[in-house]
Amino acid sequence: MQRDDTKRETGSSGKRFAGDEHAESQPVPRIPYPISRELHVPVLLHEALDFLRIQPDGNYIDATLGGGGHAQEILKRLGSGRLLAIDRDPNAVEAARVKLAEFSGKLMMQHGNFAQIDELHAASGLPPVDGVIADLGLSSMQLDDASRGFSFNLPGPLDMRMDPESETTAADLVNRAPERDLADIFFELGEERHSRRIARAIVKARPYRVTTELAQVVTRAIPSRAGLHQIHPATRAFMALRLAVNQELENLDEFLGRVLTVVRPGGRVVILSFHSLEDRRVKQAFRRWQGEGRATILTRKVVRPGEEEIRSNPRARSAKLRAAEKC
Repeated sequence: MQRDDTKRETGSSGKRFAGDEHAESQPVPRIPYPISRELHVPVLLHEALDFLRIQPDGNYIDATLGGGGHAQEILKRLGSGRLLAIDRDPNAVEAARVKLAEFSGKLMMQHGNFAQIDELHAASGLPPVDGVIADLGLSSMQLDDASRGFSFNLPGPLDMRMDPESETTAADLVNRAPERDLADIFFELGEERHSRRIARAIVKARPYRVTTELAQVVTRAIPSRAGLHQIHPATRAFMALRLAVNQELENLDEFLGRVLTVVRPGGRVVILSFHSLEDRRVKQAFRRWQGEGRATILTRKVVRPGEEEIRSNPRARSAKLRAAEKC
């Protein structure tokens, strides 16, 4: 893939910015985060459960609880077994605690980052588990809540933090980051070929407080070619900002480096990703595990949702599932 301009040196896409001449002193608007009563529609549910091979007396970890869809189906299949459910979003934890109350006897919940899965597992007191599932996508609860700032279609504060207690927001990046660093974020994390053009337009129109304001600027910065946009023009830029704000790729690397330590021999790891940067890391980690004799890859080819699932849940269209079994 090529940029829309001359090649530049790569900057850091995960750094925090102290502020520059464009920094905006006004506070970012804050809207209370509601607790959703609806569960996220789980993607590739049957395939994920098949690879997890749920045993009624087994112990499992849902490393990214989200809306609780996968967790709910795992709990339905457990007898004396236990499920440890983890999420860095405290609102997701509380919402799922309400929705999954009937399973409280076999459900353990922790607010935490799956990058520290070994520490969270140790704190739970569970033995090495029979399976771990991680769904790397946003839940519908987060996407549809304008106050979280993930959506370019809904006006809300430029937040995008999965954990509301984290320091850096999307507003910090778009209002304070140098143009060069913004372009790197869009190119490296969003694979956006118009990265420098978008960064230039963003810096010129600062400051921003609302998601839809930013989306309009991004859209205008991208050359218009009727019929060529299969996705919204702001999709890649918003995804890149979310990844940077939450350091998602760094956390995924940590998770992949630790997850096998919490799984018993014969236990399984199932991961659902939603864009190429995530899937590439998962694929490379699985191949490394297999090459080191630590695990066997169960998915010779990546598993994707079928046409029927995509029709009923369009957000599933980019999902990819990979699974491995610990030796």
